[in-house]
Amino acid sequence: MPWLLLFRNLFAHPVRSLLTLGSIVVAVFLICFLRAMVGALEAGVEASSQRRLIVQSAVSLFVNLPTSYQTKIEAVPGVDSSMKMQWFGGYYQDPSNFFAQFGVDAERLLRAYPEIEIVEGSALDFEARRSSCIIGEQLAADFGWSVGDSIPMVGALYPRADGSTWNFEVAGIYRALSNNVDDRTMWFHFEYLERSLETGGALGPGGVGVFVLHLAPGADATGVMARVDALFENGPQRVQTTTESEFQRQFVTMLGSVPTLLSSIGGGVLFAIALATFNTMLMASRERTHSIGILKALGFTHRTAFALLMGESLLLCGLGGAIGVAVALAIDGPVRGFLMSYGFTAFEVAPSTAALGLGLALSVGLLAGLAPAIGAARLRVVEALRFEG
Repeated sequence: MPWLLLFRNLFAHPVRSLLTLGSIVVAVFLICFLRAMVGALEAGVEASSQRRLIVQSAVSLFVNLPTSYQTKIEAVPGVDSSMKMQWFGGYYQDPSNFFAQFGVDAERLLRAYPEIEIVEGSALDFEARRSSCIIGEQLAADFGWSVGDSIPMVGALYPRADGSTWNFEVAGIYRALSNNVDDRTMWFHFEYLERSLETGGALGPGGVGVFVLHLAPGADATGVMARVDALFENGPQRVQTTTESEFQRQFVTMLGSVPTLLSSIGGGVLFAIALATFNTMLMASRERTHSIGILKALGFTHRTAFALLMGESLLLCGLGGAIGVAVALAIDGPVRGFLMSYGFTAFEVAPSTAALGLGLALSVGLLAGLAPAIGAARLRVVEALRFEG
């Protein structure tokens, strides 16, 4: 009978209960979503190779370096190999079809990024034809591309001089073995871009966006970075050499401390909902005073009175938490696909995140129900029956 009364009390004020339930759902959903976003932002940094360095302009990432720097960089002690990498910034058919495209030294790509595994086609075919490219599995699935297909790309940063499209032939499809490589990326020959610019077939800035360095065995990264930076200290273009993890972190912090901001938002939402739930349970406790007095007069114990109020709070918050987690899990796939378009490959509402969301909801229920439940347990029968609030 007490448990039937619990459910009846819970929905005695359906509008209030539903509003409180909805607020808990939103709070838990946001906590799960924001935690997954923080994980996606930090995954690339954590997965970065300790054997790769990135050389960029000391002025800005958007200022290109001379291609002639590559030979000089490779002569620096501790550098095993280097690779040119240039952002292309094009799109397929419509600007909404956005994904990453990089011009690279094709014969050096797999050495620079061993996390790239060719699963269809071959690296030899990619290296053999200047207009060829390799694409990630997810990118191929998104557009239905396969080996041998021709991809017409509109060059936003590097338009063709005659207004036509760039055509890239798919020589291979790769699988990303690490979170620091996106499987929605197209890699093509830097030489194809460079020759087109030199012959006037395309328009746009010359040079190289960044050089990716692979350290020699036993080389000290700090020493190599200092030597590369000193090599071009007097120009013509000064450089800044960083580890790959630091380079990735620059993107995460371009708009400030985004992970901290997201975590703060989640904490603030949780605190606000905890106060709202506490207020709801105080109102419920006040309304139940007369009913609790009758139950005690009929012989029910203080423990039963405590359990009724605590159970109502835990049930409300637990149900809201479960729905919030379910919604977060439901949008996991679509959001992951959207974020992959912008290079964030590791968005996932992990089981630990879902458990955290549900655990926080139950904790809110416990804290919000504790004071009203204790008050109900201590309530004397005479006071309760006289209560007219």
